[in-house]
Amino acid sequence: MNSPGNPSRPTEPEAQLSSRRRESFVSQDSQTAKEYIDSQLQLEADAREVLPYSFDSCTQELGPLRQTLFACLTCNPPPSNSDDPYTSAAVCYSCSISCHGEHTLVELFTKRNFICDCGTTRFPEASTCSLRMNPTTRTKGVHSQKPAEGNKYNHNFRNRFCGCEEEYDPHKEKGTMFQCLGLGSVDTGGCGEDWWHPECLLGLPRGWQNAAKEQEKPKAEEGTDGTEENKVGEDEEETPLPPGFPDEDDFDTFICYKCLDSNPWLKRYAGTKGFLPPVYRGDRTEQPDSKSAESNQNANDLTQSRKRKAKDEESEQDHDAKRSKGDDLNKLETIQEDARSSESVKHKHESLPEAPVGTLSLFLKEDFREQLCQCQDCFHNLVPHPQLREEEEPYEPPLSEDGDEANGGGSQGTGSLLDRGEAALSNIDRVRAIEGAMVYNHLRDKVKAFLKPFAESGQAVGADDIKSYFEKLRGDDLAIKEAGGQASAFSNSEHDDDNGENGGNRKEQSGY
Repeated sequence: MNSPGNPSRPTEPEAQLSSRRRESFVSQDSQTAKEYIDSQLQLEADAREVLPYSFDSCTQELGPLRQTLFACLTCNPPPSNSDDPYTSAAVCYSCSISCHGEHTLVELFTKRNFICDCGTTRFPEASTCSLRMNPTTRTKGVHSQKPAEGNKYNHNFRNRFCGCEEEYDPHKEKGTMFQCLGLGSVDTGGCGEDWWHPECLLGLPRGWQNAAKEQEKPKAEEGTDGTEENKVGEDEEETPLPPGFPDEDDFDTFICYKCLDSNPWLKRYAGTKGFLPPVYRGDRTEQPDSKSAESNQNANDLTQSRKRKAKDEESEQDHDAKRSKGDDLNKLETIQEDARSSESVKHKHESLPEAPVGTLSLFLKEDFREQLCQCQDCFHNLVPHPQLREEEEPYEPPLSEDGDEANGGGSQGTGSLLDRGEAALSNIDRVRAIEGAMVYNHLRDKVKAFLKPFAESGQAVGADDIKSYFEKLRGDDLAIKEAGGQASAFSNSEHDDDNGENGGNRKEQSGY
């Protein structure tokens, strides 16, 4: 019987505690090979769902595209002072993962006519593009190449957005921001497809909703059952649109006041078919010509009505005169009438009201392009802005294909570990492939010998068991024989016959 102080054998409570620790360790940290493989495949499936597109080729060789861009704040950090000079840069979707995957990125979403800057002088020399081929070394990895001259930049590339130029923090930002259709770059007076806060378009201060809630709070506190207080708490989770801002379902896109000021001819479309009424920046009552614009619209409608009435009366008189003429004359008049109708459609701008005066943004419905006048006098306004003539389709990389990387169809990092191993094995020469297969089979036999006692006893393999095994595997020949059992002895004898000396197994491992 051991004394309480004898450490050679644990007391009964200690033994139970050790058993509980062992059971807890096995249940929490142990898993079968199948479970591990299944978990890895599930992780890869989740990754493909988040990053569904292939990212094994840079888009630079495709030329200017409307594509999703990312600014890398790690390779190209902006200065703390927004007035200091800064060389903006952005990378494509593929480079954001393959070349900047572990960096701090700002998603800029889509920008038009842009060529990827990765591997150019807009980034430091140490920042290379691992996807493009170096023409000198014929290996992947380029830097300090000449950047594209046609790229346009705004403050979004330094993580500043909207007219308020606020830095974007996804963890603090609340509410919805809207991207302008973008009619020109900053150089031409536009916004460069900037993202806007609704309140900033209306001239309201940031955080206006907090002031509104403070005014409503005393009313909510009047409730005695706490219902009103709970309602206020629920409302805080959603940021409402400011008063005067259109509902999201009422428009398809919008043009900010900066782009409208650089293209004032578009203001005449405000409130017409395909366009919502103007949304002014600032108090609507401060717009001096808001009523006059409405009066001009009414007067214009009255004038058009009178013109149509006079035209109808004239048409009736012409119709009475035509009855006495032959069929040839009737056909001629029909052709002329069709020509006049076609002429009226081409000159839609003639029926537009006067442009409203003031700083305003224009919200567009889905069919707004069909309502724009494209006559000879107006078409020159549309030429610099193809996005006004037809809807743009942003570029999307090809989708990743599950398990097809060996055939070149998938992207880097997709497919299972087995797929990647087979793909790597198929790309080396035959001699090395055979040697690698022999080493693998040798190690597999040793691992099987190690796992056999656990399989026979039904005992789970713990992390300590595996660690101890590989410690022995890295030790001397005797430890290897103890860990590998008969498989190790057989392997050593086999190498003795081939090499004429012992220890060939250890040498082979270090060699590969």
